[in-house]
Amino acid sequence: MHSKLNTYIDGEMATSVEIVSRQQWGAAAPKQAPDKFSCAQRVIIHHTDTPRCSSRRECVSRVASIQRGHMTERKWDDIGYNFLVAADGAVFEGRGWGAVGAHAKGHNHDSLGIAFIGNFKSEAPSCEALASVKQLLQSGVSQGFIKPQFGLCGHRDVGDTECPGGKLYAVLQQLKST
Repeated sequence: MHSKLNTYIDGEMATSVEIVSRQQWGAAAPKQAPDKFSCAQRVIIHHTDTPRCSSRRECVSRVASIQRGHMTERKWDDIGYNFLVAADGAVFEGRGWGAVGAHAKGHNHDSLGIAFIGNFKSEAPSCEALASVKQLLQSGVSQGFIKPQFGLCGHRDVGDTECPGGKLYAVLQQLKST
């Protein structure tokens, strides 16, 4: 039911990350097609500032709720993030690869926005979520969606916000080793 995104390095499968497609989580159609870019120059990490989800059903509901909020309250064309990741490591497709997001005002035109589902002000992200994001980044680089020497930062580095929360921000270096 869920697709696996495989990364190949020198012909060998290196990593695989589960991607829950928009269709699989029941995404609403965007109000209009997003602008596109060929290769992300940087990746901006966020948290959703919502409770974590602990089951697939709950995570599907949470992602759909985030999309509704972005489209109705914020009046965006779609969910703002390119991808969202749950505590169990499942990666949910938001706008996806190559689509300009709405996740960091003034910084969306060349970046990929990845949101960890939850509030990480005082709680650390799971090892599974961190591992999946690393695999997603590796896959993005190997497939040409992310520049090999991409920049990685937290939302707070480009905007006046606490996002992605202190505990997640403290472990961003682990993702930079990608």
